[in-house]
Amino acid sequence: MSLKAIHIVFISAAMLMCVVFGLWALGEWRAADGTANLLYLIGSGVGFLALAVYGWFFLKKLKNVSYL
Repeated sequence: MSLKAIHIVFISAAMLMCVVFGLWALGEWRAADGTANLLYLIGSGVGFLALAVYGWFFLKKLKNVSYL
């Protein structure tokens, strides 16, 4: 497995973790209405978007490199 493929796997896993954490924070915020949980939700959304942009630029930069 190439470094490009491993990088894509880790970016995807980090994005998935941001989604799961954001859903958890949303549930906790609805249940307890805490300010910290709202900040966690916003932070995970920002992290997801940042990882998505980074992944897009990464794929754009290395489009000619093989996945193997």
